[in-house]
Amino acid sequence: MAKNTMTLTDNRNGKSYEYNIIDGTRGPSVVDISTFYKDSGMFTYDPGYTSTASCESKITFIDGENSELRYRGYDIADLAGKHSFLDVSYLLMRGKLPTPEASKNFDLEIRHRSFLNEGIIRLFDALPDGAHPMATMGAATMALAAFYKDHLHLEDEEQFKMMRRRILAKMPTIAAMAYRNSIGTPLIYPDVNKYFTENFLYMLRAYPGGRMKYLGDGKNQEIRQVEIDALDAIFTLHADHEQNASTTTVRNVGSTEAHPYVAIASGISALWGSAHGGANEKVMDQLKLIGDVKNVPTYIAKAKDKNDPFRLMGFGHRVYKNRDPRAETLKGLQDKLREELNLDSKLLDVAAAVEEAALKDDYFKERGLYPNIDFYSGVILTALKIPVEMFTPIFVIGRTPGWLSQWSELKQDPKHKIARPRQLYTGN
Repeated sequence: MAKNTMTLTDNRNGKSYEYNIIDGTRGPSVVDISTFYKDSGMFTYDPGYTSTASCESKITFIDGENSELRYRGYDIADLAGKHSFLDVSYLLMRGKLPTPEASKNFDLEIRHRSFLNEGIIRLFDALPDGAHPMATMGAATMALAAFYKDHLHLEDEEQFKMMRRRILAKMPTIAAMAYRNSIGTPLIYPDVNKYFTENFLYMLRAYPGGRMKYLGDGKNQEIRQVEIDALDAIFTLHADHEQNASTTTVRNVGSTEAHPYVAIASGISALWGSAHGGANEKVMDQLKLIGDVKNVPTYIAKAKDKNDPFRLMGFGHRVYKNRDPRAETLKGLQDKLREELNLDSKLLDVAAAVEEAALKDDYFKERGLYPNIDFYSGVILTALKIPVEMFTPIFVIGRTPGWLSQWSELKQDPKHKIARPRQLYTGN
């Protein structure tokens, strides 16, 4: 059967070049221009890589036009809240959901691998008081490469699996300790009797001696199942998102043969940006700026004014042209939390008013500016009394299995090369 091809013609000299069109199982086809420079002496020009497929992948599929997100073929709506985050992590890293026995064994191993080497913990003391937890997480994850030097040269599948399980287990511990160290609170070690997400909340909230309370409000309080379920779903919804900025960074660093934990640390650095993982922090900052439900119409008008620099945070998405499928799940979680935890927060009222006003306004609907995952996740994490500076670290915990899966896929691809984009030079 003849291959589908595309012909590119240089109108300066009439020369034509023919390239194969490759079809995936879903989504847009691609033009294989890997020999374009060799053939023509030219580069393609694509700022932000908005029309460039940098790799072949079997992990995550996004259809932005139809608001679809799938992990290994499973619709996100069939995973978040219906399967545990650890089972979804297993799915991403292994390509299939675990059997009940495999799920139990995976959970048990993650619990026992959650402890950090004391040398890593001493590293926290070297960082200044008030350091942002993301800075500490990046440093601690990078330092893991010094403690697990053998992971630099992985030779078989079992070594790959061990490496992935180890850092997945330690990331919540690193995150919780990074925060507690930043505010001068005694560190809490993991409890192997607790599930992944409950353990994270425990390490974040507990005081020495096992008493449970939210940091800062002085109230003893047990961790409720609805809180565990909500945060577990948030982890799942963040677990992977195709070739976004941080995932591409992990792949690019991984292509240099760097230590896998160094590649993950680079992903943490990329995720920290306010245009990426830090966006939900900006949502909460903006809701505080609006301050009161009565001010919402004013700020909606400002967002619509092309001469006003104000932009409504948490609306619209680079990939999703309609609704963000992850946001739909989080909207249901937000309503459930508000009812079950008897929440009565002025900030939540402002968020609800902003959402209602934007969804009714033709300006936002015509432009596909619907609430995205950052809008709801920030509101939900606030309802769970998670400190704002921990929003992006929670994103890191959720995204870790995706990064690990993408790194592993890169390493197992016989066609992978070191990442080396070219440029359009316009200097002297």
